[in-house]
Parts: sequence; C-alpha cells; structure tokens
Amino acid sequence: MNVMREEDIVTGGSMSVEEATDRAARLMDQYGHLQGVSLIEPMVHQEFNGRITMTSSFGTEAAALLALVAEVDRDLPVIFLDTRKLFGETHTYREKLVDHLGLTNIKIMRPDEEKLKAEDPNGMLFASDVAKCCYLRKVEPLQRALEGYDAWLTGRKRFHGGERDALPVIEPAGSRIKINPLAGYKREDIEDIFEHRALPRHPLEAEGFLSIGCMPCTERVDPNTTDVRAGRWAGQDKTECGIHYII
Repeated sequence: MNVMREEDIVTGGSMSVEEATDRAARLMDQYGHLQGVSLIEPMVHQEFNGRITMTSSFGTEAAALLALVAEVDRDLPVIFLDTRKLFGETHTYREKLVDHLGLTNIKIMRPDEEKLKAEDPNGMLFASDVAKCCYLRKVEPLQRALEGYDAWLTGRKRFHGGERDALPVIEPAGSRIKINPLAGYKREDIEDIFEHRALPRHPLEAEGFLSIGCMPCTERVDPNTTDVRAGRWAGQDKTECGIHYII
C-alpha cells in the first residue's frame, strides 16, 4: 500500500478536474470496449491530436506499447525518465528499441540538479526515504514533462495486480486523462506482440529481472512468479513509484 503525500498530487492539464472527469466518462462510453491500436489511433489522431504523449520506462514489457504506438504515429512524444539511478542496460536498450521501431520524438527528462544537491547530496536518499527519492527523480520530472498535454498513454496492465487490478482503459486523472491501451492484456498477449513483431528483449530479462526500474530498488525474481513486479521495492510497503499519482 502506498501513502500518497500532498506534494505527490499534481495538476496541470488545460481542462478543469470536472471537465476531465466528464470527458473521460464520455470517452469510456465511446471507446471503452477498445484496446491496443484500435484505442490508440482515435486517441492520438482525433480526440487529443497534438495534446497527447506517452511515458515509457523502456523496461522488460515496454516494447509492446511502443511498437503499437509506432504503428499509429512514430513522432508521438515519448517521455523517458532518466532518474540517474537506472541500469546502464536500460539506456542501451532504449537506444536499440528507438532505432528498431523508428521512433523520432523521445523526450528524456532528468531530475532537477539543484534539488538533488539539496535533498540527495550523496545519492543515497533511496535508503532512508524511498518515497521522497521517487518524487525527486521521477514524479517531479514527469510533472514538468506533462506540461502542455491533456492526455497520456501508459503501459499499465491489470495482470500486474495490486492497485492495477481494476484498471480502466480510460480514466480521469485530475485535469488530464490517462489512456491505458494494454489494461486488459494478459501476459501471453504481451509475449505475442514481442514474437509477432520480432521485438528485441531487455538484456536484463534473461538475468531474472521481470520488471525494471532504478538499480537500487530492483531485484531479480523467480521467472515463474505470477507477480511480475515482485522485484520492485522488494520487502517494502511500496508498489508504485508515484508517477501515477500525477493528476
């Protein structure tokens, strides 16, 4: 269970909270039965043309959504959060995947250096206040990256469990709208996307990392586990980094 702090809740879209809530409900009525490319296409080209982005961790499953988005619009802005704590393999994989899919608009966002100097001078904040570390290195940079957008695509899926169990394909998020094209996909559906499109794999997947975030807070897990995020913040009362509290 995650504790949501006041500073973790961010607004910033051009809609009011009420407008976003109403619009999300209307979009669910019209598009809520769709998923994958069938959902991405009208969101990108009709409903939020020029006002939509996506986020990607370039982790083990990230290529699935990126591949579907590339089929719709290779120039769609893709936000990548470089926390300065990522595995080197993730950076290498990002470059390989961007080239493989022909993506042309990667937005690399990094933590504010002055805030890091003040709040995490020795780079060890993750050991004493993991929530604050996530805020400085992921939540705040994403807040800046989302300025100017009314909607964003995420790669979250219900089969990941936890807070994602009942994830809708379209949801209000304060003054923005979140689109989850893979919400209803199963683990085997993701595998099908990889196989049918010959997508490269994250190099750490073969070493037992099924979900990959920052290096200090990511561990190997049993490859047969049903909880693919078990290696994230293992042993802590935390399952999300906080970026999905940005509203």
